[in-house]
Amino acid sequence: MARTPRYRWVVLAVGTLAQAATAAHFLGLAAVTPALRAHFGLGVAGVGALIGGISVGVVTTLILWGSAADRFGERPVMTVGLLGAAAALGATAFVAGPVGAAVLLVLAGASGASVNAASGRAVLSWFPRERRGLAMAVRQTAVPAGAALAAVGLPPIAARAGVPAVFLALAGLCLVAALAVAVWIREPPDRPPRGMRPASRARDVLTNPRLLRLSLAGALLVVPQFLGSVLMVEVLVDGGGLPHAAAGALLALTQVLGGLGRLGNGVWSDRVASRLGPLRIVGVAVAVGFAASAALQPGPAALLAAALVPAAALALSWNGLVFTAAGELAPPGRAATAMAVSNTANYVSAAATPALGGLVAQALGWPAMLATGAVAAAAAVATLYRLPEPGTGGPGQPARWRATTAPQNSRSSS
Repeated sequence: MARTPRYRWVVLAVGTLAQAATAAHFLGLAAVTPALRAHFGLGVAGVGALIGGISVGVVTTLILWGSAADRFGERPVMTVGLLGAAAALGATAFVAGPVGAAVLLVLAGASGASVNAASGRAVLSWFPRERRGLAMAVRQTAVPAGAALAAVGLPPIAARAGVPAVFLALAGLCLVAALAVAVWIREPPDRPPRGMRPASRARDVLTNPRLLRLSLAGALLVVPQFLGSVLMVEVLVDGGGLPHAAAGALLALTQVLGGLGRLGNGVWSDRVASRLGPLRIVGVAVAVGFAASAALQPGPAALLAAALVPAAALALSWNGLVFTAAGELAPPGRAATAMAVSNTANYVSAAATPALGGLVAQALGWPAMLATGAVAAAAAVATLYRLPEPGTGGPGQPARWRATTAPQNSRSSS
């Protein structure tokens, strides 16, 4: 079909808004944990479990939402999911007990998970392959952007109006995103009628060896990503002797560099017509950077930071490559399901990594924890070895994509 160049950017903008709205409560509630503890009468472990309920909801429904998006389209799936998240978050504002709040936050995560795969499928549908890398990278930056927006905006709301106002603000953001999706997202004209079963089954995604290898590689790369994000300040302060303020500033710098890296990797993958080539190179660089950081700990602090900051930034930069490749590797008509499988692997790894890193550091020290990140990145590169590029039939074929602008639909995308 002839594409509408301007409209595809509308799709990207709305998908990015929807992803930022869900990221604001997936990740942003951590910014008001003191207020949550006081409001619900919780300890540190209790507030961690409360917020963790959102991730539980996400992990348990991602694949179901992806399958629904492949069958019914992005607009109804994202609209229903965002409205459900808005309702659950709004209801949380009127709950006084932590148990009821936890149940509602699980429901908010389960509903908001609709956006993860469906917004990616929308971008995949409307952008040609030679521009998808950048487009998906922009959409992926919505996650740190939404978290940053919440980190800046929620504490003042909590201080002035209390915790109920925090949940109402998050609900309002999801409601705005739902309205934007309902008004501006539409299906490509050549897509099969809504409700028609895709040409392949969800089981074909779960048994696709190329996609499973890619998902495993992404889960392994999450290990250095979360070790660097969650434990960097501890490493630099306790292990390197830096002041807390300096370590916090370096963590912020890492997040900015990681976001820029996502955009850069997207452009890079478009220009070289490859997702997996840049992904392998980034994986090698992350492994080398974390290995160097392990060797340099406990310092000098300046050398440790010089190795760890770029390594951690690179570890934040690869997500768009995996997400795009997952959609392009999908069996016919199953792009959202494939991206949901990849995302589920990432969420499971993200849930386990901080505890694993803490245990390793406590038992064996910071160098061993950093080395764990290096080993995981190296294992990801090994998992990607000779994995065929999306759009090719095997490792011996060129990775240059066909000169096509047809959007992903029920026909084969791989």
